[in-house]
Amino acid sequence: MRILYGVQGTGNGHISRCRTMAGALARQGVEVDFLFSGRAPEAYFDMTAFGAYRTANGLTFHSHDGRVDLGQTLCRSRPWQLVQDVRSLALAGYDRVITDFEPVTAWAARLQKVPSLGISHQACFAYPIPRRGEDWAARLIMRRYAPASQSIGLHWFHFGHPILPPIIDPLQPGTEDDSILVYLPFESLAAVRTVLARFGSQRFVCFHPEVRETHLEGNLLCQPLGREAFKRALGSCRGVISNAGFELASEALTLGKKLLLKPLLGQFEQASNAMTLEMLGLAEVMPLLEANRIRDWLEQDAVGAVSYPDVAAELASWLASGEREPLSWLVSRLWNRVCFPEATCDRLTELGLADNLKCGLLLNI
Repeated sequence: MRILYGVQGTGNGHISRCRTMAGALARQGVEVDFLFSGRAPEAYFDMTAFGAYRTANGLTFHSHDGRVDLGQTLCRSRPWQLVQDVRSLALAGYDRVITDFEPVTAWAARLQKVPSLGISHQACFAYPIPRRGEDWAARLIMRRYAPASQSIGLHWFHFGHPILPPIIDPLQPGTEDDSILVYLPFESLAAVRTVLARFGSQRFVCFHPEVRETHLEGNLLCQPLGREAFKRALGSCRGVISNAGFELASEALTLGKKLLLKPLLGQFEQASNAMTLEMLGLAEVMPLLEANRIRDWLEQDAVGAVSYPDVAAELASWLASGEREPLSWLVSRLWNRVCFPEATCDRLTELGLADNLKCGLLLNI
């Protein structure tokens, strides 16, 4: 089997998830080529797992000071380049295209009638799951940005729909050092510095795209983006302050790290993510960078870890076998192995979503 895997490169979460899938597919003997779009080619890092990957311009959004900048997004988009990239992408020799919310491979597969499979967090919004801030533009993007002949959504809870648990790189907790990991790439570094400087006795480790080399600023250790250093910091911290992307929150939950989320303003997916984790009792949310909100959160305890199975290994095996097992069986089998903290089970009971819960385990959705 030969697959072309398209990956949305705007956020590092898509890349992290597909790095995990790359290893799982390789262990199944599946031949995979990767194409990334959404950022400049020189801006990718830690890409060894993807071999001789290709890049395309694609489409992306732009932000400023923690808010989607619609004007810059429209001015800097190049739809004519997207059309050219789609038309020039040759898919002969590929048995299937997989797209993680990546438009070039998705539209090329549709035009050339190659079977395509969407595997992404965005795909779960095809179902009536909890959401916030959705408008006609958000609905259009979710449906038409990267269409696939079949889609598999990933989410922290299934809400009664055929959605899989998150795909997470296996992580090991380190010796906790009382630090707080900060990853707010959509906020300015100056704004992050200003609010965190008010907590002189608390050590923060901040990864940010504006940082070029590691340096210490009072109680704030600033580090450039890098996957291995980030994993070490995540494993040893006692909590995470971040925007409301999907992958980092998933990794933090499996390690039992408490979460404080500041969603990117004007971004429907992040608003929905923050609301969902708050609803499940798995995170606290602040609409803006607020010192008082951070202070309250620092004094709280973590709710406990969420145990998710190795979804990447199961999904790769399912693909390599020719998808002989019905998807609904795969979904049920994986959720049967998920265990939530007691506080989350209580929340689900209060929300009337715990019909299949037993001792924190999800059974037979």
